[in-house]
Amino acid sequence: MDSIYLVFGLLAICLFLASWIFLSQKKTSEKKNLQESIASIPRNFEEIKKILTEERDSCLDREKMLSQTISELQENQKKQHSLFQENLSQEKARSEGFLSELQTYKDKFELVSQEKSKVLSQKKSSEVRLGHIAETLAPFLDEFDFNPEECVFMGKPIDYISFGEEEVTFIEVKSGNSKLNSKQRHIRDLIKSNSVCWKEVRLK
Repeated sequence: MDSIYLVFGLLAICLFLASWIFLSQKKTSEKKNLQESIASIPRNFEEIKKILTEERDSCLDREKMLSQTISELQENQKKQHSLFQENLSQEKARSEGFLSELQTYKDKFELVSQEKSKVLSQKKSSEVRLGHIAETLAPFLDEFDFNPEECVFMGKPIDYISFGEEEVTFIEVKSGNSKLNSKQRHIRDLIKSNSVCWKEVRLK
């Protein structure tokens, strides 16, 4: 019985020693790993610092390039604006010159139109006067094929009526390019259609 207790006691001691050795090695391993981790921290910080420094330098370079690009764009925009203003001024000057020239031509055109109207009016007046003279002198001209003694001057709407021995003739005298007016054309059409009659009126 004592030997059994002794065996169990030895087993318990062995288990205790084994557990203690295992735990001791585990603690030693964890401590070593912790020390290695702690030792590696500075190296990681240096790498992180290096990476951050590189990133900062890269950002600064990009920022510098971006600032340079913005400056170039602003300078280009100023040049374009200046060129636009210059072109606008030139176009405005040309437009004003064109409008001035146009006004000059307009004034000349109005002056020529007035002179033309005046000349046409004088010409028309002269033609009317010449027409009246031609109407009065027509019986004495070679182109007049009727006997002046048989003609009666009316003036309006028909110039003459010739009372010949064989027929009565209505005569309208025209000169140049003058044409019959609407009333004269109507009288001509009535005569050509034999719409002429005789009527005697007796007064008491």
